[in-house]
Amino acid sequence: MFVLEDLYQILGVARDASQAEIKRAYRQLARQYHPDANHGSGEAEEKFKKINAAYSVLSDPEKRARYDQFGSADGADPFGGGGFTGDFGDIFGDLFAQVFGGGMGRRQADPNAPRRGGDLEMALSVSLLEAANGVTRTLEVPRWEACEGCGGTGAKPGTSSETCSVCGGRGQVEQVQRTLFGQFVSVTVCPECQGRGKIVREKCSDCGGRGQVRRKHKLEVKVPAGVERGTRLRITGAGEAGVNGGPQGDLYLLIDVKPDKAFERDGADLHTRLLLTYPQAVLGAEVEVSTLIDGVEKIGVPAGTSHGQVLKVRGKGMPRLRGPRGRGDLYVHVFIDIPSRLTDRQKELITELAGEMKTPVGSGEPGFFEKFKKLFE
Repeated sequence: MFVLEDLYQILGVARDASQAEIKRAYRQLARQYHPDANHGSGEAEEKFKKINAAYSVLSDPEKRARYDQFGSADGADPFGGGGFTGDFGDIFGDLFAQVFGGGMGRRQADPNAPRRGGDLEMALSVSLLEAANGVTRTLEVPRWEACEGCGGTGAKPGTSSETCSVCGGRGQVEQVQRTLFGQFVSVTVCPECQGRGKIVREKCSDCGGRGQVRRKHKLEVKVPAGVERGTRLRITGAGEAGVNGGPQGDLYLLIDVKPDKAFERDGADLHTRLLLTYPQAVLGAEVEVSTLIDGVEKIGVPAGTSHGQVLKVRGKGMPRLRGPRGRGDLYVHVFIDIPSRLTDRQKELITELAGEMKTPVGSGEPGFFEKFKKLFE
């Protein structure tokens, strides 16, 4: 009897996890164990293969249901201890092909077939004004590219690679074992060619036989107006080079919008502050308000405006990246400026106003703390 490693445990999710949770766990683990981030680590490479295999099964509702019904989550008999007379390979062929690279169904990928390059992800920070207007940036993207010296073959110019004599060019070797269920074929990566199917005797001096070199690629990127923090932009074909003539991967830009001193953002809306004098708040006024994109706008402050009141300026917010076209609104939060120092005339006028309104006011004598302080002088 064999023990099948639980696919849910590989991704670190519960058996009732949603597709979104499975996808999120896969992305996190794939970044952690990606070969480019763990150069020369065989353990990380093996882990990366298992992560991809587990995700390819659990992300497919039909394969996941099949695995949940017939698979083994804890190493016990996947058939509940009863006999089984069907075709073992037909049921588990797809699953073993994903987890171990082959197996019951004898499905083996051609190591020399074109393969798509890996995707890349980079963070890009922009200001709030740049997010509002859109901006064009020139980036330097470190990525693997096809070696120009050998044309991606890995062989020294003038030479060529040879078909691996151990695996016959398949990139995999098989071992036959007998189990309670009959003959079991395990498929592993060929130790001689490391799964490439070919042997390079004389390696290219530029890439060391890899067929690819690490370079910084300059790329001009247009960031559209209205991006938010967390927006993920896809640049098609700007990722890693493909293998054996396969297409390039994609580049994903994760946008971060820096905080602004004058404005706070809430989706497509903006919030700012307006400082009013007491007479302006009481009698009303026409004042100037700074906007993010449109410069200074004049707005009317109604008489009797109170501290903390919010005035709305339509259409002066952020452009919308998705959904209905147009822009959000600007919300102006009112603050009343209470002067700490007054001239004698100003004090006289305010005292007269207080008397007219029959409002008691202070005598102007020093406060308690000032009196307390003088006791020690």
